[in-house]
Amino acid sequence: MSEQAQPAENQEQVKEWIPKTTLGQLVKEGKITNLKEIFELGYKIKEPEIVQTLLPNLKTLLVGVRVVQKQTDAGEKTRFRALVAIGDQSGWFGVGHAKSMNTRTAMDKAIRNAMLSIIPVPLGCGSWECRCGQPHSVPYVLEGKTGSVKIIIYPAPRGLGIVAAPHIKNIISLAGIKDAWTKTFGMTSTDISMAFAIYDAFKNASKVITV
Repeated sequence: MSEQAQPAENQEQVKEWIPKTTLGQLVKEGKITNLKEIFELGYKIKEPEIVQTLLPNLKTLLVGVRVVQKQTDAGEKTRFRALVAIGDQSGWFGVGHAKSMNTRTAMDKAIRNAMLSIIPVPLGCGSWECRCGQPHSVPYVLEGKTGSVKIIIYPAPRGLGIVAAPHIKNIISLAGIKDAWTKTFGMTSTDISMAFAIYDAFKNASKVITV
């Protein structure tokens, strides 16, 4: 199950935000103005409002919602598990999931968790067929794995598009990647594993780039 990317949470939450961390205070006071600076300084993001403030054009994608049932002494307890991917379509990406008694709350919690997990994604033109120098693809091969699911993202020439199943394409495009070849292995229809495999690929790449 997936939906078209939508704007992240209502920006009214940012206006009412009272920072609880030093980083949050620095962002609210305008002393830190972009996520790149946060990563360079080695801060850990503990407030989703930081991401909301610095990435006002953040998009969210509901990857899937599933019913989770648990047997208790009082009977069967039903909750909903939501999986959300976020990105600004310009080099930032995150994934989060959460459970709750209702779908809306599960989605809101998943969005907040995704913001706390946001990471930089390297963009470039690593295709030998293109060499245009524009940040439309990935600069080199990215590989990620979660459970039995594995994905490899290859640089592609400009104009090709993302060659992947629709649900995979929608997730990858949130990071700002417009052209790429992909190869997947395992149970790729498993929403959670596929989304986190993509996240793992981007996270592995962020370890070797300067943000």
